[in-house]
Amino acid sequence: MKLIQSRDNPFYKGLIKLYGSARLRGKANQTLLDGAHLLHAYLESGKLPQHILLNASALKDAEITSLLSRMDGVPVTLLDDRLFADLSELKTPTGIIALIDVLEPDKAISQCRFILLLEDIQDPGNLGSMLRSATAAGCDAVFLSKGCADAWSPKVLRAAMGGHFALQIFELQELTMVARSFAGMLYATTLQGTLSLYDCDVRGNVAFVIGNEGAGLSAGLLELATQNIFIPMHGKVESLNAAAAAAICLFEAVRQRRPQ
Repeated sequence: MKLIQSRDNPFYKGLIKLYGSARLRGKANQTLLDGAHLLHAYLESGKLPQHILLNASALKDAEITSLLSRMDGVPVTLLDDRLFADLSELKTPTGIIALIDVLEPDKAISQCRFILLLEDIQDPGNLGSMLRSATAAGCDAVFLSKGCADAWSPKVLRAAMGGHFALQIFELQELTMVARSFAGMLYATTLQGTLSLYDCDVRGNVAFVIGNEGAGLSAGLLELATQNIFIPMHGKVESLNAAAAAAICLFEAVRQRRPQ
C-alpha cells in the first residue's frame, strides 16, 4: 500500500484537478466516488474501480475492510488525513474514495420505453435527486441537455445515492432531437399546462420533460410535447421544486403501471 503525504505528489495533484473540474472528468472519462455506500453500489453493478484511496481511520472500519476484500488487485493508496479531506465534501469523511471510469450508456432511444428529459437543470442536488427518483421508478434512461450540471460530479453522485449505476445517463444531448426520436407520449411539465398529470394515461411509452429551476422549459420542447401538463397544487405556492415535480410525475407512472 502506497502512502502519500505531500500535496506536490503528481498522482494526488491529478486527483484534485479531477475532483474540481467537469471538463477534466469528461476528458479522462473518470470521476471520484466518495464513501462506502456509493462504492458498494458501484461494485453491485459488476464494475471494479481503478484505484482506492483511504485515510488512516478506514483501516479500522469493518464495512470498508469488507469492501476492500471484494477488490482484489485494485491499487490502494493511503492519504494523509489532510489530503484526504481535500478530496471529500463531507464534513466527516467516511475514509474511502474510489477512482472509477464513468459508465457509458449503450441503449438506443428506440429501445427506451420510460424516460426522463431534463433541460438545463443546474443545481447538482436537484439533478442527483432526479437521477435517484428515475432509478427508483424504473426509468430506462435520462437525457440531459448541454446546460445541465455535470452528472458525474461528486455532488450529483452523492445526491443520487447510487442511482447512476442502475440507469442509462445520456449527457450533452440535443433534447429536441431526442423528443422527435422517442416513440411514445411526451408530457412536458409547465405552470401553463392544460391537462392535470392525474388525468394523463402514463402506462405506455412515456417521456416526462422537466425544465430549468427558474426559466422552465424552452418553447421548442413545449411545442414538441404531446401534452403540456401541470401538477395540481393547493394553497399559495406557485410552483414545486424541479426535483419534487419530477418525482411526482415518475411515481404517478409507477402507480398507474402497478399490477391490478
